[in-house]
Amino acid sequence: MRKTNTSQQSPSDSITVSIIGSGNVATHLALALHAAGCTIRQVLSRSFEHAQMLARRVGAQPVNQWQRLDEDAGVYLLAVSDDALYDLALDLRLPDALVIHTSGTTPLSVLKPVSRRHGVLWSPQTFVRDIAMDYRRLPLCIEGSSPAVTDDLERFASLISPCLYRLDYSQRLRAHLAAVWVSNFVNALNATAQDLMQQAGLDFDMLRPLAEQTLHKWDYGNLWLQQTGPAIRRDEKTLNAQRRQLADHPELLRLYDQLTELIQQH
Repeated sequence: MRKTNTSQQSPSDSITVSIIGSGNVATHLALALHAAGCTIRQVLSRSFEHAQMLARRVGAQPVNQWQRLDEDAGVYLLAVSDDALYDLALDLRLPDALVIHTSGTTPLSVLKPVSRRHGVLWSPQTFVRDIAMDYRRLPLCIEGSSPAVTDDLERFASLISPCLYRLDYSQRLRAHLAAVWVSNFVNALNATAQDLMQQAGLDFDMLRPLAEQTLHKWDYGNLWLQQTGPAIRRDEKTLNAQRRQLADHPELLRLYDQLTELIQQH
């Protein structure tokens, strides 16, 4: 893995980009590139309405058929589902363009039939269409079909963020797995805590400072060394009392015991 911190953006006034997709990732990347000065030429989506909504925001032409995609853009960004990505790879032929997909789990080679210059631009971030984010802090992981393409991709990605990482496919898979733990699983655990608080008529916001303080533990190195609570203390009296509270929720009780064991193994 190689991390690159770019202090200055590359010139963007001559870069034309077509966006394939109109979901959360496509929306944020289109907005970031538009703000950086790129010309967004077209937005392609199976839903013409969705294509129109994003195209209006970035001054692009909306289309809903890949056959209507112009072939003279410099960069084509495929921000679609993995299944749709494989389907598009069967149809698109853009031999001279830089063609990029945004999947964390799909190999680079899926784009080989589309263009000789192909790459991956993936971020370990959760994107919500209508929630703004600071793109200059957005980590972007890149992989190119050749060293020259990787350099081109790095210059392109630096228009969005200076936080760039060169990852190969195996590294990207591991980063994607870790991101699921950091984001998806943690959110599910927090949602469970929210349910428990609401069931008792308690204000979930009471736990916000705790969640924020827990996140600050990142600043202190090895997170296992920052572990607190009844599991790491092996406080069986408290552990058993909490197990009794979960007696009517067997699925949560199993999860409680599994997480307790995980903590105690470290």
